[in-house]
Amino acid sequence: MSKTKTRGKMSEKNQSRVKKSDRRQQILLELKLRPHVRISELAQRFNVSNETVRRDFDALSNDGLIARAHGGASAPAQGQFPGLDERTNAQVEERERIGVSAAELIQGGETVMIDSGSTTIEMARALAYLGTHCTVITNSIPIAMTLGHGTAQVLLCPGEYLATESATIGTETLEFLSRFNVDRCMIGSSGLSAEGPSETVRGFAAVKRMMLTRAEKRHLLIDSGKFGRKGLSHVGDLSGLDSIVTDKKPTGELRNAIEGAEVDVLVAG
Repeated sequence: MSKTKTRGKMSEKNQSRVKKSDRRQQILLELKLRPHVRISELAQRFNVSNETVRRDFDALSNDGLIARAHGGASAPAQGQFPGLDERTNAQVEERERIGVSAAELIQGGETVMIDSGSTTIEMARALAYLGTHCTVITNSIPIAMTLGHGTAQVLLCPGEYLATESATIGTETLEFLSRFNVDRCMIGSSGLSAEGPSETVRGFAAVKRMMLTRAEKRHLLIDSGKFGRKGLSHVGDLSGLDSIVTDKKPTGELRNAIEGAEVDVLVAG
C-alpha cells in the first residue's frame, strides 16, 4: 500500500474518533437513559481502545459523576446527604457571619469564581448588600440571581442542571471554567479534615477543583460543624487553600494540619 493511501486511512480513522470531552458528555447522557454502560460497548462506539474508555470512567468517577462497576459504570447513588433547601435552613447565624466576612475580602474590580452551596449563597447576599463592583463566575443559579440585579457582572456556567442544588455540573461546566483566570475563588465543602476539603454532592468536587486551579487567591467557606468530616470525593490538599473562613477556630489534628499547610484561618465576627 502506498504512503499516501496509508496516511489517508490513518486520517479517516482519527477523524472518526470522538474527542475526550464529547465522549465523557455522551457517557453521562447514556447513563440518564439506562442504569449501566459497558467499557467494551463504548470503546467500539467511540472507535477508541478499552483503556481509553477506562480512563474516561476513572476521571468521571473521581469527579463524583459516575460509579464504577465491573466492566463498566453506573449512575452514582445519591445517598442521604441533605439537599440545598435543607442545608439553607441549618446553622443560619453561623453561615451569615461567614458570608459577611468572606464578602468583605472581595475588592472592587476583582474577578471571582463562586461555587454552589448554602454558605456561598449567604456570601453572595452579603456581597450584593455591600454593592461591590466585581465580575462573578458561578455554577449556582441562586447566586447568579442574587448578584445579577446589582453591581456585579455575572457569568453563569452551562452544564447539566442538578435540580436538588439549583446548580450546573459536568464536563461543559468544567470546560467553561477552564477558560478564565480570576483573582479569587470562594468555595464551600461538605467536610474538612486534615486531608483537606471533601464533597458529597455529585459533580461538585470537580467544579471546586477547577475553580481552585483558576484562582490567584483561594478561600474555603465552611462552618465548624463540618470539621473532621470526610465527604465522598476529595477536593484537594489544605496546601491548595490560602484561607479558611469559618465561625470557630479548629482544634486538635485539624488545627495542626492547617498550621502546617500555612493556611490562614479567618474567624467570622
